[in-house]
Amino acid sequence: MAEVKSVTGLKKETSGALAYVLGPITGVLFLIIDKDPFVRFHAMQSIVVFVGLFALQAMLGLTIILAILVPLVGIVSFVLWLMLIYKAWQGEEWEVPFLGKFARQILKKA
Repeated sequence: MAEVKSVTGLKKETSGALAYVLGPITGVLFLIIDKDPFVRFHAMQSIVVFVGLFALQAMLGLTIILAILVPLVGIVSFVLWLMLIYKAWQGEEWEVPFLGKFARQILKKA
């Protein structure tokens, strides 16, 4: 069976995983350069999830009482980041609850 490669010359699973490596930065990059639906989904999910997590950390950091939650959000973000890279590399289109569906909706409109 022939390997399915993306526009970048990489396997689509590798491109999907790389879309998460630098969060929204690589998400935008792969969303622009790759036309494979699998890669585009992971790129859009990377953008939505990590921009959302960055915004959440920023909002929590504004209040002294809630600022104690910022490290917890950071740990959850790191574990989620690793899991998303692994799932994409395995060829799965795993959706992050709520945000994955939102990413899919945006992708359909784009």
